[in-house]
Amino acid sequence: MDRSNLQHSTSVIKEWSLPQCKSRKARTVGVDVTVHPISISTSFQRCATVSQPPFLSGHSQHRPKHTMANVLNNLFGGSKPSPSPAPVQAGDSDFADFPEGADPSPVPISPVSHTLGGAGPAQTLRPYTKWYNVHERHSLDEFKAEGLILSVIALVLLLHLFGANLNRTKAKKWVRAHAPLLADEFAVVGFSGVPTVAADKTGDELVQALADANAQQGDAVLKEKSLFEFATYASGRANIAFLDVKLTLLKRFNPLTTIAEIVLGFLFDSFESPQDTVEAVIYPFDGKEALTVPGLPGAAELRAAKDNKSSYDNFVFGLVHKECMKQVRDDRYDVSLTYTKDNQKLPTWLTVMTESAEITDLILTPELIEAAKAAGDLFEYLVVSDQPTDKPKTINDTAPRKRLFLKYRLPSDNNYEPLVPLFRCFVRLPDLLAKSAHFRSEVLRKVKAVRDEAVKQMQKAEVEEKAEERLQEREKAKKAKRDAELNALDAKAQKRYLEKEREKEVRKSMKKSTARA
Repeated sequence: MDRSNLQHSTSVIKEWSLPQCKSRKARTVGVDVTVHPISISTSFQRCATVSQPPFLSGHSQHRPKHTMANVLNNLFGGSKPSPSPAPVQAGDSDFADFPEGADPSPVPISPVSHTLGGAGPAQTLRPYTKWYNVHERHSLDEFKAEGLILSVIALVLLLHLFGANLNRTKAKKWVRAHAPLLADEFAVVGFSGVPTVAADKTGDELVQALADANAQQGDAVLKEKSLFEFATYASGRANIAFLDVKLTLLKRFNPLTTIAEIVLGFLFDSFESPQDTVEAVIYPFDGKEALTVPGLPGAAELRAAKDNKSSYDNFVFGLVHKECMKQVRDDRYDVSLTYTKDNQKLPTWLTVMTESAEITDLILTPELIEAAKAAGDLFEYLVVSDQPTDKPKTINDTAPRKRLFLKYRLPSDNNYEPLVPLFRCFVRLPDLLAKSAHFRSEVLRKVKAVRDEAVKQMQKAEVEEKAEERLQEREKAKKAKRDAELNALDAKAQKRYLEKEREKEVRKSMKKSTARA
């Protein structure tokens, strides 16, 4: 039935049952019916022995009568009635359908709420537990995806930390092997500058104070620029303005990137295979001490040493490993000005890239040759140059800027004994250049001719580029003039103008074909 009919039936039941039920408990049954209108059929069975309205039964004229005592016994658990049915009063026809007393056992009421659509499904959910009993409400099987993600993150983090620490250890071992050499050759090592304790000292006391300050720094002379790049700096030496050293290591903190770079370097020549390398660059004074040395203790003595000039002639020289020769020539513009020639003093895996044999004889000292042999395959190149490494775009870029370059790979076992002599020869090479690199005029003329030829080619390229720009400007102005003239004409005049242009192009093409024939 619908809701309105149900409410009406409930009100009628209440109005009819209250006069019949003299007991307070019986009236309570009527209240329950009103509160739970949906469960009328279940709850009302308890008071059915008292009375039942005629509209709820189709046989009200034949139902037996029952006393109020039986109703109360049925409601509140009284004694069972006798098995023989009570005699039915003929005058009371309201309970004709009940010849026997109702069963005093209570009818079980389901706690599950019912709706008009029927009974709901039985509950199959997990029983309720308190919020802090997580182990009862959840299991580890529910967190498999999260566990996998956390495991991957932990693995990546461990590899990152391990690789970064390995790079720092490798860099520190390099600086510990070369720090004594740098402290012996330079007054200031590292990026801390001149110590304050040496500000008021001169002579031997100044040298000793700087040496003690360098020894106290230890690994601090090395600066970590990134997880795979480290650098150090040195200054305060005759014939050398300063020294820059850069360590480039493998990206051990990122194995996937390292593996990808190695594979690309193996498959393609354009990709350089990553390696642990050291690149050192020396910037010599070249006779410009007064412009380079700041006002530091001892600078006046350096400027006063006029007899010991640090300048030398311009040239390009390279001692290169043959496996790196092609790459060095492609990457560096200065080395492309030289020619390659083997030398009998060198092993077969080394070659010389020079501009003159006289330059080669001067630089290839026995100490340098032995140091290069001791370095072995770890050695890549040593270059003395006054030209830029990148191809110059203007003539001003070809101005001489003297520098010395050294590059070699780091050993996997961190044994730097074969490499320290090579680094020592590299640091002391400016002394040899300032003393002896003053060549004959024929050698300098040959060197200058190579540079002049490079400058001429650059000038020719600049002239061609400017001519092409002027031609483009003329064509642009001519096109603008033609468009202006064409827009000023009417349709017929524009047609005649375009036909004349077409005829001129045809005549030009015919003249070109005749000339070729």
